[in-house]
Amino acid sequence: MPSQNVDTRPYVGNDDIRILEQHVLAHDWYLLRKTTFEHRRRDGRLQVVSRETYDRGNGVALLLFNAARGTVILTRQFRFPAYVNGCASGLLIEACAGLLDGNDPPAAMRREAIEETGYAVQSPRKVFEAYMSPGSITEKLHFFVAAVDDADRHHPGGGDEREGEDIEVLELPLARALAMVASGDIQDGKTIMLLQHAALAGLDKL
Repeated sequence: MPSQNVDTRPYVGNDDIRILEQHVLAHDWYLLRKTTFEHRRRDGRLQVVSRETYDRGNGVALLLFNAARGTVILTRQFRFPAYVNGCASGLLIEACAGLLDGNDPPAAMRREAIEETGYAVQSPRKVFEAYMSPGSITEKLHFFVAAVDDADRHHPGGGDEREGEDIEVLELPLARALAMVASGDIQDGKTIMLLQHAALAGLDKL
């Protein structure tokens, strides 16, 4: 496949990197590129490196919690990549999450919360940002926490059936969710990060 015109604008800020060539390997659901670039090593030598990057856009992850009950609201759904990599059922327990899809992070977070869990988020708080798999995937997640109660739940949730989503909503004591991380029953990275944050801060302090 022919190379793209080289556009260094996304990479401005590091004078030790010079993009030499880019190829689009696939552009179906998301964008897979192969980029060849020149990189100055710490010892001053220049080396030419090729890397593949998968660009699926940035996203949000949200830990909903009920401080009065000491619980967190999570989801469970089938994840095909986990299934083919050894998860027998393919079902993962996760925090509510999704791609920005053109929205700013707070708007995307509210959209995903109501769609997946049925909860309308009133007072979210952003806690951090993180690159989730920086060796190959460009995605950066914006992490939020938000308190909810029963009055905030407008419908049962379940996700967008048109996109093939079939999401079960779970409400678990924080202590049980943390025990499920230790036992391997919760293996999703973004969810573990948010649960550990909640454990360190305490639900009443979030």
